[in-house]
Amino acid sequence: MLYDLSLHMGYVYEAPASGARHHVRLLPLSLPNRQRLIAGSITISPTADERASFTDFFGQPTTSILFRAPHDKLDIRMQARVHVETMPLTADLSPELATLTEELADLWSVDAGSPHHLTGSSPRLPFEPAIAAYAREGLKPGQTVREIATSLCARIHKDFKYDPDATTVDTTPREAFKLKRGVCQDFSHIMIVGLRSLGIPAGYVSGFLRTIPPPGKERLEGADAMHAWVRVWCGAAEGFIELDPTNNITASSDHIVVGYGRDYADVAPVIGVLKTYGKHKTVQSVDVVPLKQ
Repeated sequence: MLYDLSLHMGYVYEAPASGARHHVRLLPLSLPNRQRLIAGSITISPTADERASFTDFFGQPTTSILFRAPHDKLDIRMQARVHVETMPLTADLSPELATLTEELADLWSVDAGSPHHLTGSSPRLPFEPAIAAYAREGLKPGQTVREIATSLCARIHKDFKYDPDATTVDTTPREAFKLKRGVCQDFSHIMIVGLRSLGIPAGYVSGFLRTIPPPGKERLEGADAMHAWVRVWCGAAEGFIELDPTNNITASSDHIVVGYGRDYADVAPVIGVLKTYGKHKTVQSVDVVPLKQ
C-alpha cells in the first residue's frame, strides 16, 4: 500500500514559554521488506533557534529543537509518503516457553534489534503482580510463544473497553489494568508487562493506523490517529511478530511504523521541557490517505 501521511500537533500556552527544548519523532521508518519512506518532512513554527537531526539508539530519526525566545504557541506538522508491504502469514515456528528461554540465553547480540532490551522492567513498565497473574491464567500446556502472545492479545481486546476519556498519557499499566479500560497505549503497555512476566521479550510500537469509515460514510479529514501496538520476539526461527491488542489483529499493511522501543517513553512523538506556568491546550489531527498504485 502507498500512503500520503499528514499530521498536525499544536500547543497553545496560557503563559508564554520563555525557553524550550523538544525531541520530535514523527517520520515513519524505512524497514527492509516491511515499509519504505519515500519522502518526508517536519515543519515547526515558530522557527527554532537551534535545530538538529540524529538517529537514536533504536534507529528512529529524531529532530531536536531549541527555543530561546518567548513563544505562546508551537505548531508541528509532518508530511510523508510511505510504501507499506503486506506481511505474509507464515507457519508458527516459535518454540514453547522453556525452549524460548534457552534460545534467548544463546543470543549474544545487544544491538538495537536485540530482544534482550525487551525483557524485565523499563522506564514506564515495572513488574506488576496483578498483570503477571492475569497473563499466567491464560497459559495452556504445549502452547507455543506465538500462541501465548496471540491469546493474550485476544483476551485484552475482550476484557478491556476502549475509552479515550478513562486515561491520560501518564496513566500507569497498574491503573489502566484496574480500570479495565483505556486506549491503545494502555492496552499495549498491559500486554507488554504480561508477556515479559512470562519471560517473553515484548516491546512497544508507535505509528499510524489507517482507519476505514463505515459502509456508505465518507472518510473524515483528520479522523485518523497515531496508534500503538506490540512487537513480540518468538524465537530465533520466527523472530519478531507484531500484534494489535486494541483491535485483536496482527499488524498489517494498514499499520505504519514510526518507532520501536521498550515502552512509550522511548517513542513519544514529542517530548521535552519548557519554562512557563499555567495550563496549555493541545490539538492533533492525522490523515492517512491510501493512493492508487
